[in-house]
Amino acid sequence: MPTPTKIAVVVILESPGYWLMLERSHPPNQGLYTPVGGKLEDGESPRAAAIREVQEETGLQLEDVRYCGLLVDSSPTDYNWICFVYRASVDYFVPPDCNEGTLTWVPIESLATLPTPVTDPYLYPRILSGQPFFLNALYSNENDLIELTEEISDTRLFPE
Repeated sequence: MPTPTKIAVVVILESPGYWLMLERSHPPNQGLYTPVGGKLEDGESPRAAAIREVQEETGLQLEDVRYCGLLVDSSPTDYNWICFVYRASVDYFVPPDCNEGTLTWVPIESLATLPTPVTDPYLYPRILSGQPFFLNALYSNENDLIELTEEISDTRLFPE
């Protein structure tokens, strides 16, 4: 039986030509590169969670973040997430140690070469385009991606 859906945020921290990515040390997505982020605390808004998570994982105190879109992962297992995606422009800084993994500045043109969660190659171009999105991902019992749809445009992205 699936567990309740978790509500989370991810934040793209961007310095000209680079995104700060986290090589995760813990599940979910252990060993993969993701933006910083995490689960909402009780009573917390997604925007407040985004600002808090950036501070906790990088030490940066952001004034604001820009909402980009929504990613929903649904599976018959415990991999069920609603993830609010944000973006913020920041000055380059030396990434600090992070208890979630290793923070690294990655050239935007190299994102496609990184090991990432299966939906991220569909997510990143939408973030870069600046157009709002709602990605809806359906997974199998084995947590393999079955279908990915961009709901605003009603476009199936996977399988193609």
